[in-house]
Formats: sequence, structure tokens, C-alpha cells
Amino acid sequence: MLPIWRPDAKFVLKDKKVRASLARYFAVMEDDKPAKFLIAKKLPVIFSKNDSLSKLWMLNEQFTKDFYILQNEIDTKQKRLEDLETPEQSFLDLKLEIANGILKSCHLCTHRCGSDRKSGELGYCKCGTQTAVSTIFPHTGEEPELVPSGTIFTLGCTLSCLHCQNWAISQWFELGNIYSPSQLAQEIERLRRSGCRNINLVGGDPTSWLSQWLETFKDVGVNVPVVWNSNSYYSEEAAKLLAGFVDVYLLDFKYGPKNCATRLSDAPDYWMACTQNHLYAKKYGELIIRVLVLPEHLECCTKPILNWISKNLGDWIRVNLMFQYHPDWRSQEIPELGRMLTERERNRAIELAKDAGLTNFIT
Repeated sequence: MLPIWRPDAKFVLKDKKVRASLARYFAVMEDDKPAKFLIAKKLPVIFSKNDSLSKLWMLNEQFTKDFYILQNEIDTKQKRLEDLETPEQSFLDLKLEIANGILKSCHLCTHRCGSDRKSGELGYCKCGTQTAVSTIFPHTGEEPELVPSGTIFTLGCTLSCLHCQNWAISQWFELGNIYSPSQLAQEIERLRRSGCRNINLVGGDPTSWLSQWLETFKDVGVNVPVVWNSNSYYSEEAAKLLAGFVDVYLLDFKYGPKNCATRLSDAPDYWMACTQNHLYAKKYGELIIRVLVLPEHLECCTKPILNWISKNLGDWIRVNLMFQYHPDWRSQEIPELGRMLTERERNRAIELAKDAGLTNFIT
């Protein structure tokens, strides 16, 4: 078992606010409840590979409701997962079939570039059909409730942030290594058995690899929470596929409602996509929100973000107000991003979080 190096990763286990906001995550982490993907594999769904995508979507909508009924029955001890038969076709299989269909005209992210990845076309993210992995390791630098986190960094991203801290991964300056779904499943089981609290799907961004992740977890046989570590710029279709698969949504909330997202990350309609996906996350799972504070973006971004979170998600939601910004990649092209945060800006961000009424944030 991995040692817990950080004291806060140990103390957080007794933090009542954190446990209340992430109650089911802690239960899965401690093996008191099964991860969503394990339940999805037990929910029988009958469909044909010849069914249209629209028919498959109708089934997904219907069985999403059935999934959460079954999850509640399992959580309340009315049923036991181990007593359920493994069906020939499952809810997870249905999601995989839909995701594979989307790859023929890809619209997993808000760019909706329409590339035929099945035929070898590469769209905005430059991702194909074989999962390209940068690193796999137990991460000890994440939020305390996640540490140690079984982290899998994949290449490619749905954004082009000029200040990206992981630009070598997101922009394909690394070659990476190709992993099959079965190989990734073995790595996931190894990480969990070594003592990782969760499996953290990140990059880049995991959205482009959603089909491959669904296929991977078909082969995972251990109970482990799935953490979806994303920039929040995925499509509504992707959000619907994540429901009943992801346990914890670890979502960035990068920009306010003005044009900062387009100017800094080539992300038109970011506010619309981001707010919608945070609402989906709250409805279908549990949520940790990351707000990276950028120099000179407190009033246009940080303030409206924190106010929206408190008003629409609740003052109790877990928020990580992040101060680790440093100039990187092409940030020198943007005048205000060529420096670190000042102490005054850090204090102002904390003040804004308190003014918004947030009661469960960390810095």
C-alpha cells in the first residue's frame, strides 16, 4: 500500500464538510459502495449494432433513469451488486456503442469539428482511435481527498490555452505510448491495489478519449472511483455519456462570460458549455471545481465564476481556488499573463470566494 505523504490527505478523511460534499466518493473509495461503472456493467440493455444513433440515444435516456434507481437500491442495501447477473449487453456497452458512433463525425467537445476518426481523420484535438498515454503514476499533488490519485495523463486537448502548463502533453510535443484498453485496465487495477484512492483521467483532456475509456472500464474488475479531470469544454452528448460512468467530476472553471476564453484558449461558447457541464455533474455525480486565478482576470473571470457556483451549485460545493499560475508555453503573447499573481490578487480572490458565500473552498 502507498503511504499517505501529505498530512492534509490524512486529515481530510475527518473533514465533515468535505465528506458531506463527496459522500458517495468516500464510500466507494473505502469499498462501502460500488463505483458507477461496476453498476453500469450489471444493468441489462438490449440493443442492436444496426440501431440508429438516435434510437441508441433514446435508450441511453431511458436507462440513465433506470441506472440511478438501481444505484439507489444498491446504496440503500435493497440489492447487492454481487447478486446481480452480468448481462450479455449492459448500460456500459450501450454508452460505448454510442461513443463509437460519435467518432465517425466527432462532436465529443464543443468545437464539434466533425472529423471521421474511425477513418483516420484527426480533428481539433489531433486524437485518433488508439489511446496515447504520457504517464501513469500515483499523483500526490492533487486535492487532499484525492491523494494518492491513480493518474493517467493522455495526450491531446480540446483547448489551445496560450498559458497551458501541460503544453507538451496537450499539444502533442510528446509522442506518448499507445495503450490498448486491456493494458489500461491492468494499469488501473495495479494503481488501485497499490493504494490509490481513485483513478484520475486527465491530460490534456480526457474528453477525446471517452470511447476508449468506456471500453477500458469494461475490463476493470476492481472497485475504484472514476475521477473525470476535465477543462469542462465537452459537448452535451459527452455529458450524457458520462452520467452513470463518472463518480467525481474534477472540473476546471476557467473563464467568465466575456471573451477571455476565446482570446486565451480558442474556446468559443466556453461559459455556456462550462456552466451546463457543471450542472450535469452536480445532477449525476459529485463535484470538485478548480478555479485557476489568472493575473488581471479577477473581476472578469474569478468573480462571476465564484458567484455562479454559489448561486447555482450551492455554497457547500468543494472548490479549489488555485494560485499556482506561472507564465508558460505562449503566455508572453498575452500582456497580462507574463507574470505571477501578486499577493494583493491572491487576497482579493479569497475575498471574492467569501463574498460569494462559499464555505468549502481551499487554496
